[in-house]
Amino acid sequence: MSASVTTWAAGDYPAMARRLMPVAEAVVAAAAIRPDDRVVDVGTGTGNAAILAAQREARSIGVDLEPALLEVARRRAEDAGLVVDWRVGDATRLPLPDDSAEVVLSVLGVIYANDHDAAARELSRVCAPSGRVLLAAWTPGSLMPAMGQVLGGHLPPPPAAGAPPSRWGDRTLVERLLAAADLRVTSTAVHRLALSFTSADAATSLLIDTAGHVVAERDRLVAQGRWEALRADLRSFVGDRGVVDGGRFRLELEYLLVTAAPAAAVTA
Repeated sequence: MSASVTTWAAGDYPAMARRLMPVAEAVVAAAAIRPDDRVVDVGTGTGNAAILAAQREARSIGVDLEPALLEVARRRAEDAGLVVDWRVGDATRLPLPDDSAEVVLSVLGVIYANDHDAAARELSRVCAPSGRVLLAAWTPGSLMPAMGQVLGGHLPPPPAAGAPPSRWGDRTLVERLLAAADLRVTSTAVHRLALSFTSADAATSLLIDTAGHVVAERDRLVAQGRWEALRADLRSFVGDRGVVDGGRFRLELEYLLVTAAPAAAVTA
């Protein structure tokens, strides 16, 4: 197995990626990918969107900073008999030439780049002049950003220069971010995804076990006698945010689906 270089591989992120497949399906459907389109999936993780693009006979490339997740993606594509070009790379320095793709995707991936402005410029750089960019991002205040606030008191602070991932999920802010990179937003739509569990405890366990940045701190927090406090805070949050429905416990995730295009093409 490939050696990990980020905390994304510390937990069972593939289990969360399976739950998030409907988000990738929505983004790929909105992209209207045609056979032989060049498609780049930035922050591909375990390959959800890149694999869906390959199923549509696109020339698909998946880029991610974490080799261990790319290894999972590679096995998934091979098992499905699909050809995808997997590349290790940072969203702020994509290992691709200019005008690489008719479709540039990022499903809850590029939003975690340390430098949002640089990442936006890279999306623009690799997008062909007649191409399109489609992004999915958590909306401000929705479950995932709010969970980050709950966990913030227990975990190391994020990089000082970092902006919140939900910046990409705010219509006004993402329009400004992409405009500075010569991309014009052409449409936005809010989507929701319901996750179903046997109980609030099961939901809490999944959220912890699939969050590599949390799992990476577990030994330290256990040694300090603080791990159970983190879990208790998250369990309280989950209980407040979820609903019981038909004997199941449900959490609702909200994200913004953004479509953009090179500004010159939109204004032409």
